Amino acid sequence: MPRNDINRSGEMEAFVRIVECGGFSAAARQLDMTPSAISKLVLRLEARLGARLLHRSTRKLQVTAEGSAFFERSQRVLADLGEAERAAASGAAPSGRVSVNASMPFGHHVLLPLVPDFLALHPQVSLDIALTDRVVDLMDERTDVAVRWGRLPDSGLVARRLGDTGQAIVAAPAYLARHGTPQTPRALMAHNRIGPTYRRNVPDWPLCIDGKVAQVPVAGNLRASDGEALRLLVLAGVGLARMSRHHVQADIDAGRLVAVLEDFNPNDREPIHAVYLGKPGQLPARVRVLLDFLGERVTQAVLDAGHVGA
Repeated sequence: MPRNDINRSGEMEAFVRIVECGGFSAAARQLDMTPSAISKLVLRLEARLGARLLHRSTRKLQVTAEGSAFFERSQRVLADLGEAERAAASGAAPSGRVSVNASMPFGHHVLLPLVPDFLALHPQVSLDIALTDRVVDLMDERTDVAVRWGRLPDSGLVARRLGDTGQAIVAAPAYLARHGTPQTPRALMAHNRIGPTYRRNVPDWPLCIDGKVAQVPVAGNLRASDGEALRLLVLAGVGLARMSRHHVQADIDAGRLVAVLEDFNPNDREPIHAVYLGKPGQLPARVRVLLDFLGERVTQAVLDAGHVGA
């Protein structure tokens, strides 16, 4: 059974101050404690965790690998705790920094256009936005919210569904003028079929032939590291690519790209989720308002464009 006399937040704060100040004495002065008292707190914390957090000598203080990891997590916990206490005491509007990760295509075409509205609604919240088609570890990269599409693997993350997106094989009009427009899946074999290099890349394109789904392999002279680079290459007339509707529908509507073989499209769809760490009822207000905003505005944005169904 847990001991009732454990003050986890107090131990965390003492440890964080020691690391930030670079020593026990300076941290003790900030916390209005004696060096021996703050030392006992850290010894008790290490004993409870079963891990050495600090190497001590008379002249030098060194943080261990376990201590460094605990320091980073403790900083976040204490910041969230402070925010929760301020909000509960004053009824203040959500405030603080939220780190957001999204793919390059989704970020450029859906997320970034919505940022001004979010900041206008929540002026005390600031955003750190990282766009990459690499799947990041939220804990390792200190990310609050990530937007991902496709089937989610089993993990400790909590997911909030934003909708789903279809797919289309697209090419630039200039490319089709030079090489012809494929009228059947077999005709694709004569075309440059390009794709991405990132981990969640699907190596084949599914097409519906005589009521059955057949796979056409991606085989071209070029691959790109992210979806937005792939879109630009298709716009430049390099070849054909199969891409998410939310990524290329505006180009199709404007005539910059042409969707081909639509009669053979299996109309498969990929779900879009916002994922995060923690329990829904225990999220900091700054994270909760962003998730609520995404749940409403991202879904509506793609619905208005006709690319996504909830």
